[in-house]
Amino acid sequence: MTDKIVVLSTCGGEDEAERLARLLVERRLAACVSIVPRVRSIYRWNGAVESSEEWLLLIKSSRPLFDELRAAIESAHSYQVPEILAFTVVDGAAPYLGWLDANLQEGPAAD
Repeated sequence: MTDKIVVLSTCGGEDEAERLARLLVERRLAACVSIVPRVRSIYRWNGAVESSEEWLLLIKSSRPLFDELRAAIESAHSYQVPEILAFTVVDGAAPYLGWLDANLQEGPAAD
């Protein structure tokens, strides 16, 4: 088991997806954010079933950074209730896990 996580989040447009991805990587809260364009989401909102085109963010980070990462997404996101779901990375290729370590903060940043 690793301390690495993949966090899913969705955005309503390409510009917001890129802005959030850059913010997280620049702050070293994510080593990499992959943007998957134009996924279709069907969900319930305010009592009605809605359908939207969204951009999916696959955020590669670590468990110790999750609270700060979550707060950064919440403060910069346009959605009233942004999707923020973290999944544990059980294992991975050693060189990639090492690269993640080298490109993330060592722990929560002190501002």
